Amino acid sequence: QVQLVESGGGLVQPGKSLRLSCAPSVNIFDFNSMGWYRQAPGKQRDLVAKITVGGTTSYGDSVKGRFTVSRDNANNFLYLQMNELQPEDTAVYYCNAKMYLYDYWGQGTQVTVSS
Repeated sequence: QVQLVESGGGLVQPGKSLRLSCAPSVNIFDFNSMGWYRQAPGKQRDLVAKITVGGTTSYGDSVKGRFTVSRDNANNFLYLQMNELQPEDTAVYYCNAKMYLYDYWGQGTQVTVSS
């Protein structure tokens, strides 16, 4: 059973930064890709950022230039560095991992951007 455990969410003021972490229960390179999605109340779950096993990254339009997805290969972590946070970034953030035809999800971590 693959598990993804997120951490690092919380309350932050506009313009500040936050880093999310995702720890998979299997080797990070077992996945075809890993990434982050977010879901605000009443909205659909959208892609924030993802990274393929080969290291190619892609981002949602609203976070380009502010967020960075990365891997710590040695310690088996996925990260999402979020800079210049805005109130519209408030959502539950989910770690996602794809392995062939399977999608795995973490439990989600709340990020609230408010003054």
